[in-house]
Amino acid sequence: MSVPVLSAEALACGGKATVIKDAGDDPDITDGVAITVEVRIITDQPDIVFIAGEGIGRVTLPGLQIPVGEPAINPAPRRMIEAEIRPLLPAAAGASVTISIPDGERLAKRTLNPTLGIVGGLSIIGTTGIVEPMSEEAFKNSLKPQISVAKALGFSTIVMVPGKIGQDFAVQRYGLPAAAVLQTSNFIGFMLESAVEYGIKEVLLFGHLGKLVKVAGGVFHTHNRMADARMETLAAYMASEGAPQAAVKAVLGCMTTEAAIPILQEYGLNGVYSILAQRASVRAMRYVFEDLQVGTAIVTMKGEILGMDDTARRIGGSLGWNIV
Repeated sequence: MSVPVLSAEALACGGKATVIKDAGDDPDITDGVAITVEVRIITDQPDIVFIAGEGIGRVTLPGLQIPVGEPAINPAPRRMIEAEIRPLLPAAAGASVTISIPDGERLAKRTLNPTLGIVGGLSIIGTTGIVEPMSEEAFKNSLKPQISVAKALGFSTIVMVPGKIGQDFAVQRYGLPAAAVLQTSNFIGFMLESAVEYGIKEVLLFGHLGKLVKVAGGVFHTHNRMADARMETLAAYMASEGAPQAAVKAVLGCMTTEAAIPILQEYGLNGVYSILAQRASVRAMRYVFEDLQVGTAIVTMKGEILGMDDTARRIGGSLGWNIV
């Protein structure tokens, strides 16, 4: 792969170059942005020092690979950069490496950096320097550090939400601690396994009916191309609670779970949500071989609680949520 060089110049004691990021097929918000690196030789010490320029974040919370106070440039990129620079330096000399992404602070607001305590810009991440097309593993690995940060801040109980909307409801509406509320995207199973790996003891699954009804049905990768059965699962639990055939058929004809909510209301079946929540918790605990205690709270698109199980009520209470 060739990387377009936008500009390059020699400096009195180093050099400076700007390239255009090419993310390939990967869904990366930095695709096409300018990245500038300035290297200056330091003759009085042998270390290579990394500096956060414009648009590069700084670590403010423990639990990441980089210590608090350091630029958010991960160990692997640091090693790669040092391997390229070191042979070009005079003997016993070091260098300062300043990395800048002019639009980085704005772009960072669309990433998990604020949740991870990385402030002021983007992170320089990666492990191999090779972009895997549409890499699911890269996405999953970008979610995982949320757990290590929460654990480092003292949380052995965490809240998992599918996305940013649920995260906002959990924190802003229900008062759950922001540092303990982590996004899973569609990878609920992966994040549950990762929670076990980090020694987490309890998890509250908090999210929309459309996602968590899948978990109740045993689906732990919730992307609609992987598995669906939302309406079928909802209809099955309605039927188990004595729903008339007309109600079941009406729900099976819905395109979204949100559209099904008024039908359950009409037929007096709101108790189904708590049963679904309990079932989702049981399925989740089985998924990790009972290594976690899991509770589930199901909400609407407006953040209103539809139902929860007793474990969710207990876990939420232990985290100080404002639900009576």
